[in-house]
Amino acid sequence: MCGSNDYLGLSTDPRVTAAAAEAASQYGAGCTGSRLLNGNLDLHEELERELADFFGKEAALLLTTGYQANLGAIGGLCGPADTVYVDKEAHASLIDAARLSRAKLQWFHHNDTEDLAAKLAQHSGPGGKLVAVDGVYSMEGDLCPLPELLDVCDRFDATLLLDDAHGAGVLAAGRGTAEHFGLTDRVPLITLTFSKAFGSIGGVVLGDEDVVEYLRHHSRSLLFSASASPANTAAALASLRIVRDEPWRCEAVLKKADHMRSELLALGYRTGEPGTPVVSLDTQDEIHTLLGWRRLMDTGVYVNAVLPPAASPRLRTSYTAVQTEEQLDRALAGFALARDVLGPVLTRGA
Repeated sequence: MCGSNDYLGLSTDPRVTAAAAEAASQYGAGCTGSRLLNGNLDLHEELERELADFFGKEAALLLTTGYQANLGAIGGLCGPADTVYVDKEAHASLIDAARLSRAKLQWFHHNDTEDLAAKLAQHSGPGGKLVAVDGVYSMEGDLCPLPELLDVCDRFDATLLLDDAHGAGVLAAGRGTAEHFGLTDRVPLITLTFSKAFGSIGGVVLGDEDVVEYLRHHSRSLLFSASASPANTAAALASLRIVRDEPWRCEAVLKKADHMRSELLALGYRTGEPGTPVVSLDTQDEIHTLLGWRRLMDTGVYVNAVLPPAASPRLRTSYTAVQTEEQLDRALAGFALARDVLGPVLTRGA
């Protein structure tokens, strides 16, 4: 499995599955209502407190999915008078959130702070300015230039929202992209999901207490959706505690991903930047992407075949803290066999 987002291997950890089973037994299979009405549990509030403490923010707001966390944050804070500036490679949930908020949507080039500054300089009117980026981009595996982004936001009085779905639980002993750069105090809003490193499902908005409290009463995706199930909530809480107590998992997944990146380069593949669990492999076009994916499947190696409109054609691979050396060697053998169908754009001298 080289296509999972279960970066720390926690979705099948016995402590996590036991916590989920116990919560389902105690509270039932679901909450059958929104948190505002009848779906709020002490378990939800306990997870919020521990998330805020772990990530170094004043408060946390738990939502049912990571997608809903972005919709709740942007939709709750922005309106028709505002402008949301979105990185062109940002996750679809940030784009949809901007559109649903009815704010003006303004793109800027991927990780291009000069283009962002130029767009912000053209802003006019009384409305607010929100900049929405990923911490680790899920398709390419590259980091956002967080220090430069914050400097631009400060210069133009804009608020930054950092979606750290693929950085939280992995970078900086699990504390994510903001902590990786030592800038947690400067990032006003952080969203993340439990469906990656935390092995469950759910989402959270982290920020100042007054902002989170405002969102608790103005986020439509929170107010009009059933709350996270007891099992998913307990699983996320158990995973959070494991991340806190076992930082070796974060180090292990990065080490294994960088090992695979190095070995894939040696095989002739073009890969992205080091330092994240995502290793993206260039492909020539859609047909070669599918041919390569099929060849890898035939050798027993699963990767993600990425096609437009999700992103440009590529094979997205990712790795976990609990994969063995033998498993990684088996995957590399599959990648070696797949080179003949992938074409010259993917491989050099193959």
